[in-house]
Amino acid sequence: MNSRTRIIVLVAICAAGAAGYGTYWLGMQRGQQLADTSAVAPAVPAADKLRGTGRIDPQTGRKVLYWHDPMVPGQKFDKPGKSPFMDMQLVPVFADDGNDAGSVAISPRVQQNLGVRTAEVTAGTMTQKFEAIGSVAYNDRDVAVVAARTGGYVERLYVRAPLDPVRKGQPLAEIYAPEWVAMQEEYLSVRRMQGQGTEAMAAAARQRMLLAGMNDEQVRLVESTGKVQPRFTLTAPTGGVITELGAREGSTVMAGAMLFRINGLGSVWVYAEIPESRAALIRPGNSVEARTPSLPERVFKGRVAAILPEVNAATRTLKARVEIVNAGGLLTPGMFASIDFTQSSKADVLSVPSEAVIQTGERKVVIVAQEGGKFQPVDVETGAEADGRTVIRKGLTAGQQVVVSGQFLIDSESSLKATTTRMSDAPAATEAKGMGK
Repeated sequence: MNSRTRIIVLVAICAAGAAGYGTYWLGMQRGQQLADTSAVAPAVPAADKLRGTGRIDPQTGRKVLYWHDPMVPGQKFDKPGKSPFMDMQLVPVFADDGNDAGSVAISPRVQQNLGVRTAEVTAGTMTQKFEAIGSVAYNDRDVAVVAARTGGYVERLYVRAPLDPVRKGQPLAEIYAPEWVAMQEEYLSVRRMQGQGTEAMAAAARQRMLLAGMNDEQVRLVESTGKVQPRFTLTAPTGGVITELGAREGSTVMAGAMLFRINGLGSVWVYAEIPESRAALIRPGNSVEARTPSLPERVFKGRVAAILPEVNAATRTLKARVEIVNAGGLLTPGMFASIDFTQSSKADVLSVPSEAVIQTGERKVVIVAQEGGKFQPVDVETGAEADGRTVIRKGLTAGQQVVVSGQFLIDSESSLKATTTRMSDAPAATEAKGMGK
């Protein structure tokens, strides 16, 4: 192929490429014009002329700015129809929704179909109900110990078994005390003596009997009878039951040895297991009520004596020591008891039904019903929950209406609308900036 032929071929190839590029450029320009035509809504005419063109919603009578596909918020259409992007109908955007991007307007018919129910935000005292199971135990502050004041022998035992009931002043044991015999004989001998200084000697002998462990009653018995009292009787200083018995008939006892341990039953302790999450609701001094399965019709009154500073590592609970008045001694250690820690708040608090609060992890949201069928999500700060209601510390006022059924659909629609508005505002701002140039 000569040089002339090569030049002709190259010129033909260049001409064909230029023609193809021109055709591509014209197609792009035409496509851009069509996109601009479909994306930009025409000017909105007067309201009285809009009903004939479909720019007034026939159901609500509200002015429609444009229609759009929520999944493709950047494209706007000037008439209703099916979305070219998704298999769904276009959604109208109303003119009176422009200043409230987070709210959702729902017609009464749709509200009925969704089953939307509302409840009022009320102010009042909040009753916090909480029950725990515990076991009955002796009141360790109602304990008396009877010990031997001198060495001797147990000649007679009136109480022979642990857990035997005793009453105050009841005889417990009869003790023979050889050491007291010598002191009593010395005292009586000094009293029989006559002469100067015998009164001082008698007083000293009497004082030695008291120091040896004899009480005033025993000493007066020696003085009144003038005879030695080799035996003495131990009596119960309080009523209750014998929880520990350290004496047997014929046994030898040493001075200071514990012979009887008596626990009173006028009041008992109940150790209730309290979860960590509920420990803050209980304070020492709070009034409580106790019930036991053996006496279901009987209610026992008491109070929280203390919260023990120890957590059970296995159950993650704390123990509350509850002191219960045991009228008639009906409660016995080892019984199970149900403790009612119900408390009422002293000041008025705002509360809503617990089902109205949407838990989103980091946020807690309540849907507030407004006039004109609008619904607005509001972030709230919650408090304690009891009896199906939740305390609202911040975010609401008394008298507002909150959604208690169907709020999840409303919250989803509100979030989607807010996102759509933010996405659609960005192209509009960019377009305005370009027109300014």
